[in-house]
Amino acid sequence: MDVKQVLFMSKGDGGHNYAQTSTYPQKIASLAKPKTASTVDSLLKEEGFFPRKHLNVADFGCASGLSTSTFMSTIIDSVQKKCAHSNGPTPEFQFFMNELPGNDFNTLFKSLSNFSQNYASLSCFIMGAAGSFHGRLFPRNSLHFAHSSYSVHWLSQVPNLMSEEGFHLSKGRIYISETSPGMVKEAYLAQVRADFSTFLKFRGEEMEFVNRDGYIFWEKLGEAIADLVSEGSIEEEQLDTLSVPHYTASLEEVQDIVNEEGFFKIEHLEIMKIDRYSLEEDPYSRGRIRMMATHIRSATGSIISHNLGEEIMDELYGKRLPVLMGEDLAKERWKGVSIIVVLKKHVP
Repeated sequence: MDVKQVLFMSKGDGGHNYAQTSTYPQKIASLAKPKTASTVDSLLKEEGFFPRKHLNVADFGCASGLSTSTFMSTIIDSVQKKCAHSNGPTPEFQFFMNELPGNDFNTLFKSLSNFSQNYASLSCFIMGAAGSFHGRLFPRNSLHFAHSSYSVHWLSQVPNLMSEEGFHLSKGRIYISETSPGMVKEAYLAQVRADFSTFLKFRGEEMEFVNRDGYIFWEKLGEAIADLVSEGSIEEEQLDTLSVPHYTASLEEVQDIVNEEGFFKIEHLEIMKIDRYSLEEDPYSRGRIRMMATHIRSATGSIISHNLGEEIMDELYGKRLPVLMGEDLAKERWKGVSIIVVLKKHVP
């Protein structure tokens, strides 16, 4: 059975349609509103995240019930509350409604007409995203908030329930029961582990990492170099063969590496968040941006000049990079995050 082709919630306007009968998921969505709101609030408080011009939100496995509009309203109301408190502008909202291709998207969008009217004064865009959430659906680092309710329990495929001898382990049953062999539960659990692992993996690729420190200046520097390549100032091969030996590990990666290495134990692990700007400094001033570009040159110039040549350094760091940084800083402030780790060697 190809689950992607045959699975969808009941369609249309009849008495069996999901939109009218999904009262339980709708109740859960209502009960989850406080937690959803607090999660959004935590996201908006993350260093370097807010304010921003737009917010990309995806609802994975949205079906066609009213729980979707409940979730979307919670997102918007939470953001508006934050904006009102900080006297900041409300961002534009982009909602992606994800479901399998067989979903009743027509009923879904009809049900959202009242929602659209309630928020007509905002820039709010809603679109369907057909496909399985067991695979990649969006570009890397493109989502700010991902949501899924009463959908992840649907597996990508039916587990293999055949014995080595060719007998069906769950004969006479469509699901696990108290009398099912232990191997049936193990097969389902293995499928759940595999599916949820891939779900998290792909959402991890699609979602933006809030802490941009450690890669943002490399990204801008790469864009500046690409501009020089397009103009013929640098050979394309020079760019293709340039890779920097730099990687900012996350807190979890530091923990994993230390634990796997085994010689040390972590005595103290702390994230130190740093505002790169003092209250007296204007982060958008040309002088401030040029100073930042100069600092980046001092840290990266030796590698770049070794690969691309000294003759392009002034153009790259003195002109191109400040322009790109200024454009980015106009959208959001850059924040810094550092990790403090104290290690103690294990007693042999």
